[in-house]
Amino acid sequence: MDDFIVWAVENGGAAFSIHVPENGKEYSVGNGVMIALAASDQTQVNLVHEKALKLGGVDEGKPGFRAEAFYAAYFRDLDGNKLNVHCMVS
Repeated sequence: MDDFIVWAVENGGAAFSIHVPENGKEYSVGNGVMIALAASDQTQVNLVHEKALKLGGVDEGKPGFRAEAFYAAYFRDLDGNKLNVHCMVS
C-alpha cells in the first residue's frame, strides 16, 4: 500500500505493520508501528478491546467492520504501543 506495509504469515492472521503516521508526527513508539492480533471471532475482538480499556488502555477505534469481512478494534497499551485485534468474517 502507499501508506503502510504489513508482514504476516497468512492473510487475515496476526501481523506486524509500519504505517506513515496519520498525525504527521515522527515515527515513535505507537506512532507508525502497530501489532495486529488475530481473534477467533467478533466476540473475542469485543472482549479483548473491552479488557484493554478496563486495564488502562486507550481506545483508538471501537470494534466494528473496517472492510467487508475485516472486523477489528484498536487500542494503545500503557506504554503507548498501538495494537489491533481482528478477525475475518465470512
